[in-house]
Amino acid sequence: MYQQQVNKNELVEKHAPLVRRIAHHLMARLPASVLVDDLIQAGMIGLLEAARNFDGGKGASFETFAGIRIRGAMLDEIRKGDWTPRSVHKNSRAISDAILQVERETGRDARDTEVAERLNVSLSDYHTMLNEVSAGKIIGIEDLGVTEDVITTEHDKGSDEPLQDLMQGAFQKALAHAITTLPEREAIVLSLYYDEELNLREIGEVLEVSESRVSQIHSQAMLKLKARMQSWRPAE
Repeated sequence: MYQQQVNKNELVEKHAPLVRRIAHHLMARLPASVLVDDLIQAGMIGLLEAARNFDGGKGASFETFAGIRIRGAMLDEIRKGDWTPRSVHKNSRAISDAILQVERETGRDARDTEVAERLNVSLSDYHTMLNEVSAGKIIGIEDLGVTEDVITTEHDKGSDEPLQDLMQGAFQKALAHAITTLPEREAIVLSLYYDEELNLREIGEVLEVSESRVSQIHSQAMLKLKARMQSWRPAE
């Protein structure tokens, strides 16, 4: 028992720099109101839980296992400490609903001007709303209905696991298809942000537009996806 505790302590000590690395990586994609120390504190709790629950006999490396737990703990902390004003949440839902209505009526991708008109605001005000949604809340793939930050252990598995796996696979297929229906520039922004892990400033340099415009494109793309994936989301 003593040796097991020593081994766990060694794992935590060895991988403490991983917590800082993940925290600073996330900070490049978060509003300034998020403090890196808060992320590190949450990440250390995730690391301790990873050391306590890790089973080396299942094939995965501890660094891979811990990295997922650390990132998940940080995202949970961000969600619990939601700093977003109610007005921003309200605008996010209103934009998503307006996009859905326009696309149902037209049978094609909703344009900025059409969404602004449906919301009864100017195009400039609509772009401001998009920037506020982007700055106030993490809009990520995990917000569409599933998350990759959950590790299921043998102990946690239940009789409905095959159904969960099937639903997860079906969701990913539906999401992948929805992304292909986005306008090219929106799809490129999502690819650079989530696949290449560039921040908004770097994407702006690639596309030769301002960071603010990238923020607008990103927010609108994610809200379109949320509208199109609405049937997969639990009732709020």
